[in-house]
Amino acid sequence: MSRPRIGLALGSGAARGWSHIGVIRALAEAGIEPDIICGSSIGAFVGAAYVADELDAVESLARSMTWRKVVQFLDIRLSGGGLIEGQQFVDFIQGLRGDTPIESFSKPFAAIATDLATGREVWLQKGSMAEAVRASIALPGIFSPVKKDGDYLIDGGIVNPVPVSACRAMGAKIIIAVNLNGDLVGRHGFPKKQPPMERNEPEPHMDFITRNLPNGIKDSVNTIAARLLRTNSHGPGYFDVIAGGLNIMQDHITRSRLAGEPPHVMLMPKLGDIGLMEFARADECIAEGKRSVERMLPALRDAIGLPQA
Repeated sequence: MSRPRIGLALGSGAARGWSHIGVIRALAEAGIEPDIICGSSIGAFVGAAYVADELDAVESLARSMTWRKVVQFLDIRLSGGGLIEGQQFVDFIQGLRGDTPIESFSKPFAAIATDLATGREVWLQKGSMAEAVRASIALPGIFSPVKKDGDYLIDGGIVNPVPVSACRAMGAKIIIAVNLNGDLVGRHGFPKKQPPMERNEPEPHMDFITRNLPNGIKDSVNTIAARLLRTNSHGPGYFDVIAGGLNIMQDHITRSRLAGEPPHVMLMPKLGDIGLMEFARADECIAEGKRSVERMLPALRDAIGLPQA
């Protein structure tokens, strides 16, 4: 008897999303290959790479990230409805067969986005992979929205942080979900661990601002950027406040949606100390993604009908 079609719902969570790489690697090692991939936000980014058979390239990017590279990768424009334009992401995805229509890939895929005007959930299943992913990662207040067919689209995690419903609608019989935010709400404080800086290395936002802002306002905006990009000892910074608010919102939405649409197996990497923009901590995230699969292997084998080890 052939096995049931397996859906993999990759949840939103910004930098914590590197753990999706570890999840996919560990599933493969266990002999589990998803047939349908749905992702919200960073889940769409990693899921798209997997569908396009470009996961190695994304893992290489993730593991090479330093704080300086993160800042260089985020093309801040301070306009257009967000701090970050996101063209660097688009260029990277286009280099990974991102211009190929989604429907051309062998595995069905959907990137989840949100219509900014109506709050409607949008499943992007056709057309440019790069455009779909860019819409799905448009985190409010950080990435600018994407205009598609006359509508402005923002992050899919706003309405469907763990897209189990999309997997089910697309024909999955067994659904494995990855919730990146399950252990964030209720923990005390904010991430204090900062990426290591080389001795005498200038703050990375200096280079970024030098490239992108007029000379007359570099000094004042440099001070603002430092406060935006880093947490200080006096309290949460800009990104911490946005992250905290989004964590609370997405936790409530996730609990509500999964109560009515539960997956067969829920994977919950323990990533509570990974901040919203700490993309330079990929090694930790990927390792924890693998561990989250290992902890749930008996349940995964049982759900799919594989023999227990």
